[in-house]
Amino acid sequence: MILSGDMAVSVEMHHTGDPGLQAEVRAIIEHILADRPGDWLVSIVGSQANDRWEMKIAGPNAFERSYTLEGSAGEHESHVIGKLVARMVPRRNL
Repeated sequence: MILSGDMAVSVEMHHTGDPGLQAEVRAIIEHILADRPGDWLVSIVGSQANDRWEMKIAGPNAFERSYTLEGSAGEHESHVIGKLVARMVPRRNL
């Protein structure tokens, strides 16, 4: 978790495998959200039944988004997840 002034970014990952990938994904998401005001929580949960990961983003002013990351489409790659988070959480004031 990153704390800076009056904001926090927390990234949780469960059942997604490789700890190295988890650390990389956390670092990218924390970097992307570090300049967004307010508290952010990103949760990514893998499935044992398929190659889909459920990603949920919660932020200030009741901001909520969810997205299914498809492994077969390359969406489990850290840079792809970063691009998706950046698109889902705009820089403008929320």
